[in-house]
Amino acid sequence: MKKTLYSLMLSDEVVGEIDRIAHRRGMNRSALVNQILAEYANCVTPERRISDIFRQIGEILGADRELVPFVAPNASTMSMKSSLQYRYRPTVKYSVELYRDRDGALGELSVVFRTQSAELLAAMDAFFRLWKRVEDELVAPYLPRPAEYALYAGRFTRTIALPAGRDYSTADVAGAISAYVRLFDRLMKGVLAGTLTADDVRAEYMQWLRAGNTIL
Repeated sequence: MKKTLYSLMLSDEVVGEIDRIAHRRGMNRSALVNQILAEYANCVTPERRISDIFRQIGEILGADRELVPFVAPNASTMSMKSSLQYRYRPTVKYSVELYRDRDGALGELSVVFRTQSAELLAAMDAFFRLWKRVEDELVAPYLPRPAEYALYAGRFTRTIALPAGRDYSTADVAGAISAYVRLFDRLMKGVLAGTLTADDVRAEYMQWLRAGNTIL
């Protein structure tokens, strides 16, 4: 959504109260005024769209026993934590960033893990590479543009998008992201626990797609 500089005549008392509210919400004055006017005019801003999506993801995953969501007010990123069934139960954090500009990718998913175990690092690295191979085969042909992947020390990232050709509501986007993270988390844990093979991951991913889940 394009933004333009405007001049407004406001009383000092109003500006002072706006600044106090903005500070409490972690926003600047312009962002808060824009939000207030957008709500009054019933205009959906990128910030409101992101906030609504995150709120709905939190509601979807709120009763989930595997993923614990956390949303900071007025943020473009939310996180979900999950514990691995691996010795000292290391924590994996999923971070979803949504872009305010809707051209191109919808956002980015990051999987962050902290461990000193070389064995676990190698196993997770192998799973991430397996995941990309499966998605290159099953998902890439349906995306508007190829997903971008990166693997760093302790972090795996992937851009997320939605197939072109239809409009997606905030509920559609929230549901798609929630379902995707659940699938990723479940299959990753299965592989790390030794209960799922690479062939199992491919088969379950294909079954998940056939069940009508939205491609990201």
